[in-house]
Amino acid sequence: MPRPLFPPIAATDTAARLDLMQAGLDMVNQGFTIIDSNLRLVAWNRSFIEMLEFPPEFGRFGTPFETFMRYNAERGEYGPGPVEELVAERVNAARAFAPHYFERVRPNGRIIAISGEPVPGRGFVTLYTDITEQRNSERLIREQNNELERRVAERTEALSRSEERLRLITDAIPALIAYFDCNRVYRFANRGYAEWFGRRKEDVPGRDIEEVIGSRLAAELRPHLDAVLEGRGVSYEYALRRGDGSLRHASSTLVPEFGPGGEVRGAYVLSADVTEQKNTQAALLQARKMEAVGQLAGGLAHDFNNMLTVVIGNLAALKERRPDDAALADCLDPALTAARRGVDLIRRLLSFARQQSLEPRPVDVARLLGELLPLLRRSLPESIVVDTDLPEAALFAMTDPHQLENALLNLAFNARDAMPGGGRLDIAVGARALAGTAAADLDLAPGDYIEIAVQDSGQGMSAAVLARALEPFFTTKGYAAGSGLGLSMVYGFAKQSGGGLHLASAPGAGTAARLHLPRCAPAPQPEPDGIGMLAAAAGHDLVLLVEDDAEVRRVVRMQLTGLGYPVIEAANGAEALALLEQIEQIALVLSDVVMPGGVDGLSLAREVRARRPGVGVLLMSGYAGGPDVATGDVPLLAKPFSSRELAAALESCRP
Repeated sequence: MPRPLFPPIAATDTAARLDLMQAGLDMVNQGFTIIDSNLRLVAWNRSFIEMLEFPPEFGRFGTPFETFMRYNAERGEYGPGPVEELVAERVNAARAFAPHYFERVRPNGRIIAISGEPVPGRGFVTLYTDITEQRNSERLIREQNNELERRVAERTEALSRSEERLRLITDAIPALIAYFDCNRVYRFANRGYAEWFGRRKEDVPGRDIEEVIGSRLAAELRPHLDAVLEGRGVSYEYALRRGDGSLRHASSTLVPEFGPGGEVRGAYVLSADVTEQKNTQAALLQARKMEAVGQLAGGLAHDFNNMLTVVIGNLAALKERRPDDAALADCLDPALTAARRGVDLIRRLLSFARQQSLEPRPVDVARLLGELLPLLRRSLPESIVVDTDLPEAALFAMTDPHQLENALLNLAFNARDAMPGGGRLDIAVGARALAGTAAADLDLAPGDYIEIAVQDSGQGMSAAVLARALEPFFTTKGYAAGSGLGLSMVYGFAKQSGGGLHLASAPGAGTAARLHLPRCAPAPQPEPDGIGMLAAAAGHDLVLLVEDDAEVRRVVRMQLTGLGYPVIEAANGAEALALLEQIEQIALVLSDVVMPGGVDGLSLAREVRARRPGVGVLLMSGYAGGPDVATGDVPLLAKPFSSRELAAALESCRP
């Protein structure tokens, strides 16, 4: 009897084989399950239980498929929704025994690939693979590929636009750049170079040098152009008159380009606008010159004053001794007149030299100008229309009021002479804060200034005349028409006052003179001793009236003085506190409640009681009795009020 190829296996051998097979499955790093046709677990491995984090007891023969689905649903593996519906949906899908593959991201972030294949009539086999690292690697590769593609695209774009970028860069830098070939034809010019010569950037390439810069300048620069085309680098400066009449200065360098054989192919042009530097140098030289002339003028004025004192004194004494001598008077009067004109000339010299004796004090410039206007209008011909733009609020400058009047008259008379056929004179006053380049351009220290602008519609000045307009004795009016010291006197007065004078003019466009004087606070109140004498003379206590409305303040002041009270005034709480510290004779304070400046009436009342407990305080308000006025124990007087009511309120508020 032949021996069988595969001998029968005993039951014990079958069990050993199953154990061996299970051990092998447990070593596989993929999860593995076999679900029978009744949807019950018949085979599995340890990776399945551990990968999907099922309880160990689920790993037994016959565990229903539904048990696994319910466990997952209850712990949120399938997202929100009723558990029964989520379980039924998956059980019904399994009963179809169809091939399936999907990937599920578990709550812990791991990505599990689930692949199922049916065993016809028997159930299905499913593999569970953790593909988290694989997907992360794929994502990283995609991101790296995307980044690489992006960089490649950017680099490609950058390379394709490199020439355009270079043009953009050369257009953006503050320099004038160009290139011309050996035939003196431009091949490149940046925007700055083209605009310097009043052309568009696109219009320069292909044109010869003379066509672009003009025949006059081309002839001036020809030696430099010849030199660079001979292979020598050159540097030079030149001036260019623009279409608007302004003169601009440029510093230029030409560098030759050589070919492989040493021949000159063309030249690179690098230029810079040095107009500001030139103007600064000119201003510095002018300032030094003016300073030197000022020192000389000051010395001359001192000596001439001494001489004129002797001359005038002796001439006047001689005239007094022989008052009836008509022949002598005919000689003495012209001499005295000329000597006095000399005194005025010396005064102007001292003003220019900034050595005159000034008496500066806070001056309300708008008010001074308003008072000067009638005299000014009478001094000008009717053919000149005078218009002013004065601020409503007071603007104070620290200056000598008499010298300021003289300066304004000088500016007005200069404007008159520039308008022989009539015209318009505009005078404006305003506050201006200057800092940085704005102050430097006007040769002023940074700070707050009062600006007086005097603009005429006259003939204007050429650049050459404007450059010398502030020089002493310089005049365009002809012999005997002027001393040439008017503007220099105004300039000297402004400088001595800590300010300055700036002129702007062009032929046919009139002249604008801007006088700057340091801004300051209003003048202090009268001295305490004078106030005390006033209080004693009136027989009543001194009242400090605090009211920001000038008209209201005027009316209340009249009421107080009508009652016999001496009064001092403050426009706000801060001024009132300052006066309270300075003037001991203040016995009563009458203040409005609502005031600007950070110190209202209530705050002022508290400060008065804290600093001067013996001073009575009375508040007044147009809102008295309203919900916004709460004064506590401080008496309150409602506006408007009669003198009788005011008198009674003042008596009641005494401490």
